[in-house]
Amino acid sequence: MVGLFRQQGLKVRHIWGMYVTPEGRGHGAARALMLAAIARASTMPDLEQLTLTVVTTNETARNLYLSLQFKVYGVEPDALKLGDRFFDE
Repeated sequence: MVGLFRQQGLKVRHIWGMYVTPEGRGHGAARALMLAAIARASTMPDLEQLTLTVVTTNETARNLYLSLQFKVYGVEPDALKLGDRFFDE
């Protein structure tokens, strides 16, 4: 599953979520979902940029996004908390 969210503000449009079940991984599902989200976003009037975040330790997702021409523009320390652990995005 992938979510595409367009906020009301003109400056912010982003892909807000991506998840592929463990059983579905390694078969191209994530790439297909991302390509579909990008295609859908390209039909939105006045859209100029897509933004997404990824946990820095998720190398598979990071490599996918880089292959789709997304660029790293910064790291947000402790952006997510799962249980007692924090993760950078």
